[in-house]
Amino acid sequence: MRRGAPQDQELVGPGAPGRGSRGAPPPSGPVVPVLVFPPDLVFRADQRSGPRQLLTLYNPTGAALRFRVLCTAPDKYTVFDAEGYVKPHSCIDIVIRHVAPIASHYDVQDRFRIELFEEGAEGRVLGRKDITSVLRAPAYPLELQGQPDSTPHPGPPSWTAPPTTRHLPEKSHPQLATSSFLLFLLTGIVSVAFLLLPLQDELGSQLPQILHVSLGQKLVAAYILGLLTMVFIRT
Repeated sequence: MRRGAPQDQELVGPGAPGRGSRGAPPPSGPVVPVLVFPPDLVFRADQRSGPRQLLTLYNPTGAALRFRVLCTAPDKYTVFDAEGYVKPHSCIDIVIRHVAPIASHYDVQDRFRIELFEEGAEGRVLGRKDITSVLRAPAYPLELQGQPDSTPHPGPPSWTAPPTTRHLPEKSHPQLATSSFLLFLLTGIVSVAFLLLPLQDELGSQLPQILHVSLGQKLVAAYILGLLTMVFIRT
C-alpha cells in the first residue's frame, strides 16, 4: 500500500467494518488543534489480549465537538466509538483493535485520520490529524508460544518449579497490590480534577486564580488518565 496521505478513506466502526465514506473537505475558517495521545499506534502481534491500543482525544475548546475516525485499511481494524462527541475541556478514550495480526501485515504502515466538526449533523470540519499505525512481529515465533521446552536440561527434575509457584507472588504481597490500586486511583482522581479546573485565560470563573491551570497541564493530565485507562483495560 502507498505510504502517502490517506486516500479514499473509510469509516471504521464497531464490529465488522462496513461501507466507508470519503473524508470531508479541508477545514475552513478557524482551525481547532486535534490533540491525541499517543501520536502513533504500535500494535504487538503477541499481545495477550489481542493487538489493541487506546487513543485519547482531548477537546481544548469551550464547546462540544463531534469527531469521527477514518482509516486507510478498514478491513484490518475495529474502532469502538468511531464517531461521537467530546465535551468541552474533556477527553474521550477510543479503543482500536487490530483484527488481522498475520505475518503479511507486519511492519506495514497504515494511517488513521481524526476529524473534528462543529456540533450538529451539518457541522463544518474544524480540524483533522493523521497518525500512523503499524503492527510489530512477536518477540519470538507464535508457534513456539505456550509449548514446553523440549531441550534436555542436566540436573534433577526437581529443579523445574511447579506451575503453582506462579501464583505465590500474588498471595504473598496482597498489601502491595492494594497500595498500587490506591495509587492508580488517586492519580486518576487528580488527573480528572485538573481537567475540570478552568484555564488560566478563562473568564467568568468563580474559582480563585491559583486554581486556574494551563493548557499544557491539562494535556499532561489527559495523557496520564489515558495511560491509567489502558492499564485497567489490559488487566
